[in-house]
Amino acid sequence: MTNLEPCTIGASNEPVSQAAASASAMAAPLHKDSEPVLLHEPLSHASNRKITLAVCVGSALALVVVVVAGFLLSDEAVRTNFASKNMAPCLAHLFGTDWMGRDMLARTLTGLSTSVLLGLVAATASAFIALILASIAALGGKRADAVVTWLVDLVLGVPHIVLLILISFALGKGFWGVAIGVALTHWPSLTRVLRAEILQCREAPYVAVAHKLGQSRLKIALTHMLPALFPQFIVGLVLLFPHAILHEAAVTFLGFGLSPDMPAIGIIISESMGYLSIGAWWLAVFPGLALVVCVLLFDFAGSGLRKLIDPHMAQR
Repeated sequence: MTNLEPCTIGASNEPVSQAAASASAMAAPLHKDSEPVLLHEPLSHASNRKITLAVCVGSALALVVVVVAGFLLSDEAVRTNFASKNMAPCLAHLFGTDWMGRDMLARTLTGLSTSVLLGLVAATASAFIALILASIAALGGKRADAVVTWLVDLVLGVPHIVLLILISFALGKGFWGVAIGVALTHWPSLTRVLRAEILQCREAPYVAVAHKLGQSRLKIALTHMLPALFPQFIVGLVLLFPHAILHEAAVTFLGFGLSPDMPAIGIIISESMGYLSIGAWWLAVFPGLALVVCVLLFDFAGSGLRKLIDPHMAQR
């Protein structure tokens, strides 16, 4: 039999330790004081805030210009000129003209201003509904929370466009029918966000201290919870605008929204469908692109505002 030499642990680990030492020596920097060299300088937080603020202000100014231009061109939007009907885009008519010779740029801006005003009314009403229901759910006890949660799930279980059509049709359509329909169908998501924010504020240490000091629930809600809830409320309000404008255009396009004599975006696109076959593409393309740009401006403003005032996302 072959005699096996005993192998000791120390002997077997010696080469390994020597290899590890040599590897660490090779990985060590040549100079102790050397620092990693950055190929580019990172953008400062102050610059981030300035860029975000510039985007918010630019988007808001663009939307204001659209609304003001729509009001100023309201008469031009309904003026007919059959001598220049179905004209393609040119210098005199940047968006072309329709089958009645009406300037499509004026009609598009007027329609966008109507949509923005309707979105303002509907989004504001919907945001306040969400705030009231979220406060009831978070501060009213388990039964109130269960009722509000059930109501939120019920409204979210029905497609927005279907419920909006039913409400608008029941209220006689028109501006206020669509505005009330949008307001009554767009509050559930914001209600969940505000409810979670109120529950988090309720467990905060400063709220517990105020309660121990004998302050009433109403005073605690007004002086402590409401300021903490304000950023989420404002951001949610701004982000409701794109949904309100798109749903208004969709309902009007289907014939359950604004009156046909109003130059709304939904009506413009709906009426242009019958003229696409003759090559009048500008009747639908430019109003559709203008609607998309308007929605994106609201989205940019809302996202930037969230980065600026939301404490969870604020750039310092």
